[in-house]
Amino acid sequence: MSSAAATPIVTRQSTGVGKIRVMICDDSAVVRGFITRLLEREADIEIVVTASDGEAAIRGMERGPIDVAILDIEMPVMDGLTALPKLLAIDKDLQVIVASTLTLRNAQISLQALAAGAAEYVPKPSSSSELSGSTEFRRELLDKVRTLGGKRRAIRGNAMRRDGRSTPAVASAAGFRAASSAGGAFALRKASAHRPQILAIGSSTGGPQALVGVLSALATSVDVPIVITQHMPATFTAILAEHLGRVSRREAREGVEGETLRKGRIYVAPGGQHMKLEQRGRDCVVRLSQGPLENFCRPAVDPLFRSVAQAFGPSALAVVLTGMGADGAKGSKMVADAGGTVIAQDEATSVVWGMPGATAQSGSCSAVLPLAEIAPKIGRLFAGGAS
Repeated sequence: MSSAAATPIVTRQSTGVGKIRVMICDDSAVVRGFITRLLEREADIEIVVTASDGEAAIRGMERGPIDVAILDIEMPVMDGLTALPKLLAIDKDLQVIVASTLTLRNAQISLQALAAGAAEYVPKPSSSSELSGSTEFRRELLDKVRTLGGKRRAIRGNAMRRDGRSTPAVASAAGFRAASSAGGAFALRKASAHRPQILAIGSSTGGPQALVGVLSALATSVDVPIVITQHMPATFTAILAEHLGRVSRREAREGVEGETLRKGRIYVAPGGQHMKLEQRGRDCVVRLSQGPLENFCRPAVDPLFRSVAQAFGPSALAVVLTGMGADGAKGSKMVADAGGTVIAQDEATSVVWGMPGATAQSGSCSAVLPLAEIAPKIGRLFAGGAS
């Protein structure tokens, strides 16, 4: 979406202490106006800068602290991918949500932006009528602004406490879940004594980068099928599968209805469809469905994990990586109750400690680990060691 009458930059006076401060950068005046109205209905959010291109966004960063930037991909003067590292150079803790329409090219660029430091992405409806009528876009954008805004304010609060300064009031609102948790000790289960026959991974916010970190470091001894649900729309999941195949040096693809799982191959749940596994004699096949959303998602992690628990029992290994919400926690409990092994990413290395935090707190895990330690742990489990 573009607009010929693009305004360079608009700044606003802050209207309240403790609100999540948002910058909107999009070349379409229609989109800027719609997102501004959508977010300003919320008592805990304020729009402090609107910009029509990347250069204007950079200037907007000089007008005061920003918690969350919503950054369009395709813009004149300076596009979003070019602006992103410049924005993060000004404020390394800025939480950037990339907004793009669902095209193959934009999916590729959005994944590049995530690799370059963007925290999240949101699929933007392709027309003004779809934009104004999409309740899903509104819900997703609000959830991500609140979660990432909460994380940003927590980072700032921690820095101020270290400096001995008072901290600003942090916004709260019904339905807001902080990005971080107090953590603490977790009840851990003993890992299964069975060598895993499947590796199932669930992830969301920050997941593409985390998946690259784990899969690129996996030992060659991990020779079983790897099934992944990453919260992503259609088009994006196909690009993600290609990328994961390159970095892991394994064959990778979106799951296909009815296909038989093969050792060493990576299967990514297609956007818009739940992916489950079904045992058929000695084989295990992929099942896809457009069933109801679970945890506001399709694909969702819980359906995959439930099917993994049923099909593989004590030979299942499930891993929950960074992500918003609690998807995967219930499915992980089913894996653990069936005798399988569950690992969750720790809070310190998660972009958002929602999904892994809920899994850790459910008592399903045999380990809660920093991202860099997950692949070695998986390798040890496949080598026959639980340590």
